[in-house]
Amino acid sequence: MHRLLPLLLLLFSFSSFGQQQTEVELETTLGTIRIQLFTTEAPVSSKNFLDYIDQGFYEGTIFHRTIPGFMIQGGGFTERLERKNTAAPISNESHQTPSNTRGTVAMARTNVPDSATSQFFINVVDNPYLDHKPGKPGYAVIGKVVMGMDIVDKIAQSPTQRVKQFANLPEQTVVIKTAKVLAPQ
Repeated sequence: MHRLLPLLLLLFSFSSFGQQQTEVELETTLGTIRIQLFTTEAPVSSKNFLDYIDQGFYEGTIFHRTIPGFMIQGGGFTERLERKNTAAPISNESHQTPSNTRGTVAMARTNVPDSATSQFFINVVDNPYLDHKPGKPGYAVIGKVVMGMDIVDKIAQSPTQRVKQFANLPEQTVVIKTAKVLAPQ
């Protein structure tokens, strides 16, 4: 047994270090945002997000809702404010995901808990009231910004305007030029 213990400890340490984090990069017209996905905590939502990236869906979409002291939201509309066609909605995983804190990325949805499709938002402050509570579904957190929070803050501080149904549309359009999965490092 004493001979096995060092081997078991070595295997355990390799398995911890061997877990690779999935990171994605959003190149916007204001700069680059890198997001580490919570693939273990939000497997359905993360896969959904990655599927949209693989399809090139996010390229050419905008941040259409920016509210300082709250969040920035994007991933559903073109520069011409046309809604993009999405896949079917996914189930809400907010009961098992981390809290909506500054820098976390969550799935946007309607008042129907299982209605998230392509749209996501990035919290610019801690928003614990968006978390799951017993009897009250929250907003599933799928990752966190690991680089480019200054870009997120810049987007959040953009002057906004009301255009059609968009109450908080940035005056200067912020476009997601590319969205890609980064190679493991």
